[in-house]
Amino acid sequence: MILYTPPHAAQEIPVIDLADSFSADLARRQEVAWNIHKACRDTGFFYVANHGIPSSVRAAQLEEARRFFALPLEAKMRIAMSKSTCHRGYDPMHNQALDIDSPPDLKEGFQFARELPPTHPRVLQGVPNHGPNQWPDELPGFQEQMLDYQTHVIKLGQHLMRCLALSLELPETYFDEGTADPMCTVRLLHYPPHPENASFNQLGAGAHTDWGAITMLLQDDRGGLEVRNRDGVWIRATPIPDTFVVNLGDMVRRWTNDLYQSTLHRVMNNVSGRDRYSVASFFNPEHFTRVECVPTCRPAEGEPAYAPCTVGEHIADMFRLTYGKPAMA
Repeated sequence: MILYTPPHAAQEIPVIDLADSFSADLARRQEVAWNIHKACRDTGFFYVANHGIPSSVRAAQLEEARRFFALPLEAKMRIAMSKSTCHRGYDPMHNQALDIDSPPDLKEGFQFARELPPTHPRVLQGVPNHGPNQWPDELPGFQEQMLDYQTHVIKLGQHLMRCLALSLELPETYFDEGTADPMCTVRLLHYPPHPENASFNQLGAGAHTDWGAITMLLQDDRGGLEVRNRDGVWIRATPIPDTFVVNLGDMVRRWTNDLYQSTLHRVMNNVSGRDRYSVASFFNPEHFTRVECVPTCRPAEGEPAYAPCTVGEHIADMFRLTYGKPAMA
C-alpha cells in the first residue's frame, strides 16, 4: 500500500522548448501550449529555449547595459527618469522599493519604450507612458541596439501571447487585437554586489509580482533571481545559457480568474560577488485594451474575482504603489 501524502510544489523552474510552437502542425503547437499551461498553473515562471532571438543580439544587449551603467553618474543623471514626461530614462540607485514595506532596492536602471513620433495619435492624445525616450549622447550605437533588441522581444512577446491563448483553450488569435500595437518597456538593470552595510531586508530587488502581462528576462551568468513556489519556498532561477526567463504578471491573473500564477520573485546579488546585469522586457497589450476574465476561466456561478479594467488603469495603480505617485502622462 502506498499511503497518500500531499504533493509538493515545484522545486525547480521548467524549461520549455519553443521550437514546436512555430510549427505549422497545430498538434505540435498544442503540446507546447500544454507545457506552458502546467508551468503557468504551478510556478508562473518558466525558461524558454529556441525562442528565435539570435545570441549576437542578446550578447550585444548585455554589453550595452554594462557600457551604460559604467558612465559617470553625472552623465546618467542628465537623462534621469524624473526629467521625462513618460517615465523613461535613468532610474538611480535606491529610487524604487518593489517591496513597499522594505528599504529601497539596491539597483539602478534605464528604461525605454516604443519610439513614437510626436505626431503619433496616442502621443497627441496625452495617453500615459506614451512619448519620447531619453538617450545618452556618450554611447554611439546604444540607441540603435536598444531598438533592435526591442523589435525582437516584441515579436517574441506576440508569439508567447498566442501560446498563452492556446494554453487556455482559446483561439490562438484571442489576444491579437490588443497586441498588434503593444506596449513594451525594456529595462536595463544593474545590481552591484550586495553590500555588508545593507539595511535589514534590503535586497537588490524586493519581493514583488510583475504588473502586466508577460515579462521576458535576459540575465547574465551571475545569478541572483529567486522565485517563491506554491509552498512558500524560495527557489533560484539559475541562469541557463541561450534561454529567457518568462513570468506572468498580475494582468494574467485577472484574465484567468487566478488559474494562472503571478508569482513573487526577488533579486539578491550575494553569491557571485560581482556586478549583475539583466534586461527585463515588460510586454503588454495597448493602453486601452480591456482586461476581463476570459471565457474558458469564468466561474460556473457568480462573477469572476476581478472587476474589468483597462491595461492602462491597472498599470497606473501599480505604479502608484511602488513609486508613491501617479504615473506621468
